[in-house]
Amino acid sequence: MKKRTIEVFVAGCPVCDETVKLIESMLCPSCDLIILNMKNDLKAQAKAKHYGVSRVPTVVVDGKIADCCRQTGVNKDTLVSLGIGRQL
Repeated sequence: MKKRTIEVFVAGCPVCDETVKLIESMLCPSCDLIILNMKNDLKAQAKAKHYGVSRVPTVVVDGKIADCCRQTGVNKDTLVSLGIGRQL
């Protein structure tokens, strides 16, 4: 079964925690969730640089930063439009 990869870049802030909880509540069997804590993890920091992450929390779905994370903040409707919670 093909999986959708969801990466969430966080740094231990309350908004980051809320975002992780939101995404966890939306997950389906087609979703693989990876939490990347940029606070102390050099690999997470390098991956964030690779994607162009400039703020936290940032959600990346299948290698693309969610538009809501580039402009305002995490938005449930945008995440749904990216397929989070919907089986492949």
